[in-house]
Amino acid sequence: MRSFVLVAVVVAACGSDKSSPPSKPATTPSPTVAAPVPAAAAGAGSAENKVIVPAKPPAAGRDFTVEGKALFIVGACGEGTSPEAEVVPAARRKRHCDVVSKAQTEYGDRWVGKARAFFAEHVPADVPKKVVYPFAGGDLSTALTVYPAAEEITTMSLEPAGDPRTLALLKGAELDAALGKVEFELKWLYRVNFSNTINMIEAMRGGRLPTQLIFGLSAVKLHGFELVAVRYFRLEDDGAIHYLDDAEVAAAPDAKKASTAEKRNMLFANVEVQFRKAGGPIQVWRHIRANLGNDASQGIGPGLKADPRVLRHLEAKGQVAGMTKAASYLLSWDSFSLIRDYLLKHVTWMVSDATGVAPKWGKRGGFEYEMYGMFEGPHIEAGNGISSDWSKEFSAQKKRPLKFRFGYYDKKFRNHLVLMKRKA
Repeated sequence: MRSFVLVAVVVAACGSDKSSPPSKPATTPSPTVAAPVPAAAAGAGSAENKVIVPAKPPAAGRDFTVEGKALFIVGACGEGTSPEAEVVPAARRKRHCDVVSKAQTEYGDRWVGKARAFFAEHVPADVPKKVVYPFAGGDLSTALTVYPAAEEITTMSLEPAGDPRTLALLKGAELDAALGKVEFELKWLYRVNFSNTINMIEAMRGGRLPTQLIFGLSAVKLHGFELVAVRYFRLEDDGAIHYLDDAEVAAAPDAKKASTAEKRNMLFANVEVQFRKAGGPIQVWRHIRANLGNDASQGIGPGLKADPRVLRHLEAKGQVAGMTKAASYLLSWDSFSLIRDYLLKHVTWMVSDATGVAPKWGKRGGFEYEMYGMFEGPHIEAGNGISSDWSKEFSAQKKRPLKFRFGYYDKKFRNHLVLMKRKA
């Protein structure tokens, strides 16, 4: 049974619907506040997507902005110039960006515009500017669609951000394979609006390029932001951030060796990316690699009970806005009760599909629900144990249409979405 649970968690880390978990769930100093983002999504190749390097390096830790700039240009197909990006032949960059830019543009036209208009109407003006997104995978883009003015977005999944030092080291077939993985996974993410982690295990943990970071940089580009700075970090015992310094980076395994990729990517597991609109305040995205299960049987790593650093880091943020989607219904499992309890205590407003915090817990915790679309049951068996709770809540409320997909569909392939609000 343990192996089935592990598969479910690995899949859910980036929100896949390809899992085969058990049919019965078990009984987890801020920058200035940003100005609102214009309602229209920035298309691929927007003139706004310029890369800038800060006048001063980050206050602490090794500055990876140069490497981030090259990955923004080559991997995420953002505008700008960089000597480090020029090491990749122009013809190869063009082939890659023909694929990626097309996927970004189609995704912006098909999904971002509809979703952004919905959330501009429904997200409260006083929602907290700090956002927590468990089981997010590489999906910074949805968080920026829902919360474009967030001063800080924290995503969490089993997958690492990845080693940023490798772009200049890849040649020929190795470069083709690495860029091909990015192309495939980005196209999948933007086509269905969640990531398939079974496919992304190799792409993110063992990938020669930092796929998770590139996904985030693609969101920065797609939403019309400038890249400001990139740093990597780990969490101290009290949850505080420690930025990786020169000595720690120098001690990392040799980036030239393909055999060290997984070990290196796990060292470069947590990333901080600063970005902004032209002339606007700095906003921050942090990705944390973590097993959000209660214990080690729920994923890769000790779990939140034995290693509570992630919870301590999140709790220090105070009240937050939340979101999750396509999370394999893990928040309905007792084995993920710690992250669920964190959300109930600290979230004031949250959007999800039916993989969010179900009414049986949320209503007892002082929340009310507003449902959109239709839900009669999950399309994967991991949600069978909580299905009736969701179905009852959808049936009890008036029907509200939903014109775009948000995470999973239900068993009849219909869109649905849940707004969970703390009562005044």
